[in-house]
Amino acid sequence: MKKIIRKWLLFPLTVILLAACSLPGLGASVNNDGIVITGGTTTEMQILSYMVRGMVEHYLPDASVDMVNNLGSSTLNHQAMIGGDANVSAARYTGTSLTGELGMDPLTDPVLAFETVVKGFDENFDQVWFPSYGFANTYAFLVTREFAEENNLDTVSDLAALAPNLRAGVDNSWMEREGDGYEAFKETYGFDFQRVYPMQVGLVYDALQADEMDIVLGYSTDGRIASYDLVVLEDDLQLFPPYDASPVATKEILEAYPELETLLLKLEGTVTDEMMQAMNYEVDNDLVEAQTVAQNFLEENNYFEDKEVTPLKERK
Repeated sequence: MKKIIRKWLLFPLTVILLAACSLPGLGASVNNDGIVITGGTTTEMQILSYMVRGMVEHYLPDASVDMVNNLGSSTLNHQAMIGGDANVSAARYTGTSLTGELGMDPLTDPVLAFETVVKGFDENFDQVWFPSYGFANTYAFLVTREFAEENNLDTVSDLAALAPNLRAGVDNSWMEREGDGYEAFKETYGFDFQRVYPMQVGLVYDALQADEMDIVLGYSTDGRIASYDLVVLEDDLQLFPPYDASPVATKEILEAYPELETLLLKLEGTVTDEMMQAMNYEVDNDLVEAQTVAQNFLEENNYFEDKEVTPLKERK
């Protein structure tokens, strides 16, 4: 299956977007009668997909479980679900799916963003967007701890006086983003940096550590924040929409496996931003397998067997 997925991912994005609902090559290699979980190419998405799989295998030992763990974007995860090649998505983010799959304007209120994606996925895709794991992986401005302490920096607004002399490394895609991109940043905060260097987001951390940049735009749960002892500046004017992470499941698979709702709800509110950073760090820095990190997390918490959950239908 890995060879099939690799071949598919080599197609240009335009082909992916123009394809019909299904992802070629996946349907033949998954069990349509079982639970098929999508993950992603990021460390975080891989950890969460193994976490969901571990919960399924613990609570539903007789169920057939498969994974599609090499999908590189929310769009591909969504397409796999819509095309019937998967029925559970382990890691979806409110801000991403709000403007992406649902094609709506960004929202900065976390509660409203969550309610909007829940309703949108229910009405448009017959899918259930579950409550958050408890953390949000959003864009975040980062500086070294030394720089933050020298300049008394806590928030993005604190940069105003320094900004004209700062070199900023940012994600390539952020430069052109509508709503929470570069232009919106300048309008919201009222200042700009001396130079802005677009680059692959994975490179910004090393650039900051090497003193090639004074400030960078990264992701709030990246493990390198801890390993490089970086400081996340508070987005005090709420430029960035919330990117709370949640699992998503089709209504069809929830009907086939009613226990699936309960085990996914047991993961609600169990992972903080700091915990996700630490798990990402284990994989990226300590080179521990994502599956092992997820398994250790579940075992340390006894698969949340003692946790009582409120069914979704009782929350409305």
